[in-house]
Amino acid sequence: MATKEFKAPEMLRTGDPTGFCPGCGHGTVGRLGFEVLDEMGLLEKSISVYDVACDSLYMWAIDTDCVGTAHGRAIATAAGVKRVRKDCPVWAYVGDGASYSIGFQHTVWSAVRNENITVVIINNGVFGMTGGQMAPTTLIGQKTTSSPAGRRADVNGYPMDITKILTGQDIAYLARGSIDTVANINKTKKYIRKAFEKQMNNEGFSLVEVLAPCPTNWGLSPHDSLERIRNEVMEVFPIGEYIERGVK
Repeated sequence: MATKEFKAPEMLRTGDPTGFCPGCGHGTVGRLGFEVLDEMGLLEKSISVYDVACDSLYMWAIDTDCVGTAHGRAIATAAGVKRVRKDCPVWAYVGDGASYSIGFQHTVWSAVRNENITVVIINNGVFGMTGGQMAPTTLIGQKTTSSPAGRRADVNGYPMDITKILTGQDIAYLARGSIDTVANINKTKKYIRKAFEKQMNNEGFSLVEVLAPCPTNWGLSPHDSLERIRNEVMEVFPIGEYIERGVK
């Protein structure tokens, strides 16, 4: 029995590649977001907001309305876009370095104000575009270009967990998914759909963090990167739903 093929007319630009590294998680996570928008009939109205990190490579590959911002400013910009285009599904698609470091104030205060936007954050534990430096989510002991001996808790603090920071805030939705297995990819897609549904119901701020691989900066193969997510990253960042308005 044939399965329904995913089709999004006019979405993909003819022949333009994304430029993502082999095994990068952006290809999967971004596609999930666009699939959800297409399935909800919202693709043509959608506005995607990126900054100048790996996520920005989608701007040249996806034929939808988008806004490019300075590094770390995508969430604040998305909040402004939504206030002007209230009927459009607006999402900030960003990395953990930008949203938890240089732009952390925008992440927190957009949640405090309960801005009616959807935020999808890639947690790959490094600054990917700028050369693999330590990010707020880098694990203890993990070596990066700015922590060649490994992250130390006494020097750098512990990895930042956004679910612990936002739990208790009056927001619409908060979840963490992963793309290490097909089952988890499907769960993550459901989380992203809920986040957009909350926005279109005018319930407020929704954030979905996704554990994703960065084989290039991890120094691992794509296969081993997925194993690392299962065996190491999930121990520090458990996946699941943390806040859902209307559900106790």
